[in-house]
Amino acid sequence: MAFTPPFGPQGGQQPPSSPPPQTIPPKPLTSTFAIDPGAISRCMFRYTYIWPRNGAGFWFYPVFVGRTSISGFRWNGFFWMFSGFDLRSIESFSCF
Repeated sequence: MAFTPPFGPQGGQQPPSSPPPQTIPPKPLTSTFAIDPGAISRCMFRYTYIWPRNGAGFWFYPVFVGRTSISGFRWNGFFWMFSGFDLRSIESFSCF
């Protein structure tokens, strides 16, 4: 579920200046009902691979973690696009 943050299109944050790593990390064996904001907050401003509950995995660069949502830049294969997600829509993640 995508959303627009309340303070401008990107909250003043800039996307990474380079593409994400070419190698996709191994998927963690655990999955939960919802991702804990404290756990994923350690991935702020780091390349993070997201496995959503529905759909294909993708590279993400988080710049904001809230109680129930996360926003940042999603790699579309060519460039970074700003987007946000409900933490309940994320099955698993891994960051570098």
